[in-house]
Amino acid sequence: YKITMSFSIKSPAHSKEQDEKLLQPFVYIQQVPGKQIRAKLALAFNYWMKIPNDKLSAVGDIVQMLHNSSLLIDDIQDNSILRRGIPVAHSIYGVASTINAANYVLFLALEKVINLGHAEATKVYTEQLLELHRGQGMEIFWRDSFTCPSEDEYKQMTIRKTGGLFMLAIRLMQLFSENKADFTELTAILGLYFQIRDDYCNLCLQEYSENKSYCEDLTEGKFSFPIIHAIRNQKGDRQVMHILRQRTRDIEVKRYCISLLEKLGSFEYTRETLDMLDKQARTEVKRLGGNPLMEAVLDDLLNWKRENSKDTKQNS
Repeated sequence: YKITMSFSIKSPAHSKEQDEKLLQPFVYIQQVPGKQIRAKLALAFNYWMKIPNDKLSAVGDIVQMLHNSSLLIDDIQDNSILRRGIPVAHSIYGVASTINAANYVLFLALEKVINLGHAEATKVYTEQLLELHRGQGMEIFWRDSFTCPSEDEYKQMTIRKTGGLFMLAIRLMQLFSENKADFTELTAILGLYFQIRDDYCNLCLQEYSENKSYCEDLTEGKFSFPIIHAIRNQKGDRQVMHILRQRTRDIEVKRYCISLLEKLGSFEYTRETLDMLDKQARTEVKRLGGNPLMEAVLDDLLNWKRENSKDTKQNS
C-alpha cells in the first residue's frame, strides 16, 4: 500500500487562484517535508485493517493536512523561530494570514472527511479534534499560568494532544475495515512515546537544535517531560523553575539548565521511560497479532538512542 502525500487541496466553491493566495503559509510549511511518520503509521495500521487504497490515501491526506495545520498554529502559540530548519510561516506571511490558512485547512480536511461517504466519519473527526484541542489547551494553560503539572496530568494531556491525531486516523480507517480490534492502548502508548521522545530530543540532540533554535522548549517556558521530573525532584533552590520562568534565549543559561537536568537524573529518567514505552508498544503489537510494518516504525523511532550515544562519544 502506498500513501501519496503530494495532494492538492482545493475547495470547489472557490477559484484556484484564490486558494493559492489563501494557502500560501500552508504550502510554505510543506516545502520541507517532515519524517512522514504519520503516513508510515497509517500504512502499518493498514497491515491489520486492510482498507481499500483510495480510503487509505484519503485518510492519510486528512491526517497530514491536520498535522501541518496544527504546526502553523503551534508555532504562533509557542513563539517559535524555526520549523524544520526554515523560518516559521507566520514570520514570512504574518500571524493573521497564517491563522486563517491553518483554520481553512481544518475545514478543507472536514470536507474530505464528508467525502469519505460514511455516516460516522464526521462524528469521529469532531470527537478527535475536540480531544486534540483539550490537550493543547491544557499544555498552554500550564505554561501561561506557570503551573507545573504532575506526571499523570502530563500523560493525560499528551494522549489527548499527540494521540488524538493517531486515534483519528485509526477510527476513520476502522469505518472501512472488518477489523474492529481495540487499538486504544497502542495509540495511547504511541502518543506518549512520540511526545516524550520529542521533549527529550528538543533538549538533548544536536540534530534537533539545528532544525529548531537551541533548547527551544526552555525559551517557550514549556513544562516538558524532563522539566517536570527536574522540578518535582529539585529541593531547596528551585533553579530549573526559575530558569523556565525567564523564557531565556541566553545559550549559557540554557546550557547550565541542561547540566542541572543531567545532575537531577531527569534525562536518565526520560530515557528509561522511552525504553519502557518502546517495550510496551512492542508487547501490544504482539498481542494484536504481530505487524512487521509497525515494528519497522518502532525501530525508526529508536534513533533518539543512536543519536544520544553519538553525542555522548563526541562530548567525551
